[in-house]
Amino acid sequence: MAMEVPELNNAEKRVLLLLREESPQPLDRLMQGTGFEQVELMNAASWLRSKGLVEIEESVRVSYSLDAEGEQFLEEGFPELRLLKAIPDGPIAMNDLKAASGLDQSGFSIGIGWLKRTRLIDIEKGNVVLTDDGRSYDESDNAQLTALKWIAEDPGTELEGIPDTERKAVGELEKRGKVLRKKETIERTLNITEKGSSIPEDALELIDTIGQLTPEIIASEKWKDVEMRRYDIYSFSPMAKPGRKHPLQVIIEEVREIFVQMGFTEITGEFVESAFWNMDMLFIPQDHPARDMQDTFYLAQPAAADLSREPLVEVVRGVHEDGWGGGVGWGAGWTLDNAQRMLLRTHTTVSTIRYLSDHPDPPVKVFSIEKVFRKEAVDSTHLPEFLHIEGIILEENASFRMLKGVLEEFYRRMGIDEIRIRPGYFPYTEPSLEVEVLFEGSWLEMGGAGIFRPEVTEPLGVKHPVLAWGLGLDRLAMLRLGLSDIRDLYLSDIEWLQGGGAGKKA
Repeated sequence: MAMEVPELNNAEKRVLLLLREESPQPLDRLMQGTGFEQVELMNAASWLRSKGLVEIEESVRVSYSLDAEGEQFLEEGFPELRLLKAIPDGPIAMNDLKAASGLDQSGFSIGIGWLKRTRLIDIEKGNVVLTDDGRSYDESDNAQLTALKWIAEDPGTELEGIPDTERKAVGELEKRGKVLRKKETIERTLNITEKGSSIPEDALELIDTIGQLTPEIIASEKWKDVEMRRYDIYSFSPMAKPGRKHPLQVIIEEVREIFVQMGFTEITGEFVESAFWNMDMLFIPQDHPARDMQDTFYLAQPAAADLSREPLVEVVRGVHEDGWGGGVGWGAGWTLDNAQRMLLRTHTTVSTIRYLSDHPDPPVKVFSIEKVFRKEAVDSTHLPEFLHIEGIILEENASFRMLKGVLEEFYRRMGIDEIRIRPGYFPYTEPSLEVEVLFEGSWLEMGGAGIFRPEVTEPLGVKHPVLAWGLGLDRLAMLRLGLSDIRDLYLSDIEWLQGGGAGKKA
């Protein structure tokens, strides 16, 4: 009985012809041989498999390369190994060991924990002491270090390419955060079946086919001379990843919604401000360290603001030099040149002060979520450009208790229950406080708050208490997204972004 030949389009025929020459073949080689893109080739392969002519085998290839911390560990050594080298024969105090090792608090904690778990040290009355195993420990026996060197020498190393004794260490390295980059690649191989090999040669002759009728084809009657390709609703197609909001933007909108629900109105300000509004209006003395070049971005163009028509200049001069409402001022000279300097705003409090100058009467409840700029050293918790959550309440009976309640309610709605309020100091608020939240067993500073001093509000015509706060949004985002490095918020990690910020743990 003659074999029933299934209907084949040209793409399927070309794949079968290549597989009859050599089978199995990986997908990338077939793409080269046919000239097809991956989607077109997989469409043909899916059809052939449904007809029993080919088999598709899939395997996952896992490869590794060094991430930032991996390169650092390779160059400087693992924290635990650096600690081990710094421990003398006798006992050494924790603080002395930390200083001797040169590690930061995070690296020191990691190193101490590892050494204790592996029984290379004991801790006696706050002192660190080497055990016998610690004294005889040989760095060359460290499987994690050996695995790291293997991967460094051959970026893209597959797990199968790493010695058996170090494979387990790779899993341990993955748990350490940004030590390794792991890449998973799906590899597909096509293998012709016995049925596919039995297709007669004349059935594999390439014939012109069309997949879509157009007015031109119908009008020219070309459709009579070509083969029509059937439409397959089951054919392979790539996964379409929909666009989505950046995880940080999602949190910004959540913060905005919380304050709006609490009865606040959002305001905005300008990036570029004069030192007069950014500093002097807030009763920050002109010799305050925050005004130094190492803390503030001053502009070369425009270098100075024109304050000749600013009616508050002489009032502010008097407040700084002589005080206000019984105060004594700062006891130092105040110059217009310093006040006129142009800068990138160092906080968004300047926006609320400008708003108060136009709205001095209660009730006022406003907030802003905007960028500020400071000359911070870039590290895991600091950036020179970051986001501030600013807010004020102007009410006749506003109180410190009300301020504390608003902050606690905000963080509660953000899903953070463990917060504490500590005394703080800011030149423009009294009393002042600092807000901290519990993060991985430690208290992390989130921002400051307080009640504006009379030297700030009364020159604006404000006669009632003003509650004010400035909170870091980036650090809040780190908590919500489980990040240990603030820089991860702004890196283009496509997989992390497609996951909506999930899966990148501290």
